[in-house]
Amino acid sequence: MRDAAIRDLKAVLAVARRRSFRAAAADLDMSTTALSHSIARLEAGLGVRLFHRTTRSVSLTGAGDSFVAQIAPAVADIDDAMEVVRAQRDTPAGMLRINASRVAGCEVIGPLVLEFLRRYPEMQVDLVTEERLVDIVAEGFDLGIRPAHLVPSDMIALSLGRPQRYAVVASPDYLRAHPMPRVPADLLAHECIRVRLPNGTPFRWQFERAGEVLHLDVRGRLVLDEADVARLAVLAGGMIGFFVEGSVLADIAAGRLIRVLEDWTPPRPGFSLYYAGRRNPSAGMAAFVALAREVARG
Repeated sequence: MRDAAIRDLKAVLAVARRRSFRAAAADLDMSTTALSHSIARLEAGLGVRLFHRTTRSVSLTGAGDSFVAQIAPAVADIDDAMEVVRAQRDTPAGMLRINASRVAGCEVIGPLVLEFLRRYPEMQVDLVTEERLVDIVAEGFDLGIRPAHLVPSDMIALSLGRPQRYAVVASPDYLRAHPMPRVPADLLAHECIRVRLPNGTPFRWQFERAGEVLHLDVRGRLVLDEADVARLAVLAGGMIGFFVEGSVLADIAAGRLIRVLEDWTPPRPGFSLYYAGRRNPSAGMAAFVALAREVARG
């Protein structure tokens, strides 16, 4: 059997991690066909199947599970050794993969991501925005950006500086037809948009004033898990919504939405950039973290 190329081993690890040829191919920046051929070639050389494949799922065989467990540390060591060498370059180069919530992505795209690409023309950034909180190491990301309180405790975190704030809003039409809420408990008499978190549990609206903290399970017939859809529903005039402030500031300024209970939504810790501890971070990753520190200092 010929020696397996490192790219073939990385292909196996990507499919094992993503449980999908299509998703793994996207991570590796190659076609699904090319990835399938790479896996088939390696399986033929080994004389054993590494994956069970159906039209709906991909899973490791027993041999595949053992193979992945043994090669993963070796491939990681090889990557670390290559990064040590790359770090000696004067100019960072390569791909940086970042996972962020949608709002966090909007916050950093200009001052951080685009500025990074401007400074380092040989770098590429793959920014994936999703509300699901992922394990950035297991899913092959270099960095994550989330609200500070959602950062896993075993990660190295860097505050991006800007505080985050919530906003409770309704349309002018809605408030003409309904009494203005004066305290959070008043919301229980209103039609509110209920929010479903990525893990399926309902989100309780969060309020605070003069040291009093409330978590309110509002009432409403509409449950959503996407802020953009919720914003459209509130703009249509039928209910009250709860948002990260940045999502609706333009609507408030234009008079399309009216803010209520503002004295109950004080600033909160903002977004954090986080990553796993590494002995030898890539030059690109080190440059991105350094830029984030610079931006956070203002």
